[in-house]
Amino acid sequence: MNTVANVVVSEAVNQFLARDLGLFIDGSAQPAHSPRRLDVFNPATGEVLTTVPDADAQDVDRAVSSARQAFDLRVWSGLRPADRERILLRLADVIERHAEELAQLETLNQGKSINIARAIEVGASIEYVRYMAGWTTKITGETLDVSIPFPPGARYSAFTRKEPVGVVAGIVPWNFPLMIAIWKLIPALAAGCTIVIKPSPETPLTALRLAELAIEAGVPTGVFNVVTGARECGAALAAHPGISKISFTGSTPTGKLVGAAAVQNMTRFSLELGGKNPAIMLADVDVDQAVQGALAGGFLNQGQVCAAVSRIYVHRSKYRQIADGLADIANAMTLGPGLDPSAQINPLVSSHHRARVEQHIAQAKHAGLRFLAGGTPVEGAGYYVRPTVIGDVPHDAAIIRDEVFGPVLALVPFDDPAEALRLANDSPYGLAASLWTNDLRATMNLVRDIDAGTVWVNSHVPLDPGMPFGGMKQSGMGREFGKHAIDAFTETKSVCIAH
Repeated sequence: MNTVANVVVSEAVNQFLARDLGLFIDGSAQPAHSPRRLDVFNPATGEVLTTVPDADAQDVDRAVSSARQAFDLRVWSGLRPADRERILLRLADVIERHAEELAQLETLNQGKSINIARAIEVGASIEYVRYMAGWTTKITGETLDVSIPFPPGARYSAFTRKEPVGVVAGIVPWNFPLMIAIWKLIPALAAGCTIVIKPSPETPLTALRLAELAIEAGVPTGVFNVVTGARECGAALAAHPGISKISFTGSTPTGKLVGAAAVQNMTRFSLELGGKNPAIMLADVDVDQAVQGALAGGFLNQGQVCAAVSRIYVHRSKYRQIADGLADIANAMTLGPGLDPSAQINPLVSSHHRARVEQHIAQAKHAGLRFLAGGTPVEGAGYYVRPTVIGDVPHDAAIIRDEVFGPVLALVPFDDPAEALRLANDSPYGLAASLWTNDLRATMNLVRDIDAGTVWVNSHVPLDPGMPFGGMKQSGMGREFGKHAIDAFTETKSVCIAH
């Protein structure tokens, strides 16, 4: 057995990493046509864990063809809804049996705390599967009382059907690889679609393992395929004419490219993109609650969360207390590998991303901004960045405008809530926001005017499977979770019968 920090890496994980990993097509692991391989790193050490194929266009075509054949033969959508629901519930049970294996794989590959991998990446995903499986038997259309006037005396009955959109491409980012893959997979399957998942090249491991577990649960061959790869793979999947719907989560620039490629084939698409998410803390804010909430909302997964809080507007009467509270805790946080349950800050996902975050920090230093915590490099192995708090930041500073996607909080004092609202909305992004106050009138007045797809009050970042999630403005289009997720994977067909 291999040990890292306080967690013993399971034999199942070691065996998986020792395998010659391939693509997952037509119900089993398959060698790739492409000879290229991608190194998969452990962010805590910088060492290579394993390699996966860097799929080419021919590999993508094989996966899409497998999903298309399964869809056309109705091997999945042709099952009774109750039978599909039962298989998805069985998949939740299979994931639960393999929970520790999946959590360890995710921590080794992505870098996040094993505590977060267990509770959120796996635990919350199991709840999501069970919730979304229930929608399989609850997809409904409408009856319509139509008033067609011709020919005279004719009578009509009309209704709508919700039908699966077809073959789905699910393009998954590297920050929550298992959870976001499941966010795309399960509603697509609940709607009766088949799917090809492309995980990020940095974090492909849990998607490959999930596909194997789906077969164990009874998902038919060809219904769920996985291709691993970098640019050629992603571009080929987005532009493939056999894809009926693309569900993409990732950066705004990449999402725009995916949308442009999809339009060429009139492929349906939804985009969950970047965020530069504000928190507004009013004069009556509970300081301790606000400090703890900002730390949880800003440093979860090292700030590598699309909905993470990153710019905090604090009423001047509470500014110094909150700034000092955030700085004191950030300066005391311990750094360590994700497999050390006591470590509070873990490595970022890759050396490339660490360099990007460090560039944002260096730019803030060059601009003369005041660092209350962090801002100095971490020596040694692994892709670490210290938790960083920057105070009294001018609203036109780059650290306020640009998505950092790292453990960096920027604080701005304000005097008038109207000023804070204007500053919070002065961004091209509109994914999420939070309001911190116990004033009911202020809450109801401000929530409606905040430009964000989700607004939390006195918390930041918790999600629920039944609560729609998605962005405004440059943060994307479409919504995930609940009925909205099902709608995203269906087409509405009108049926009109003359009688």
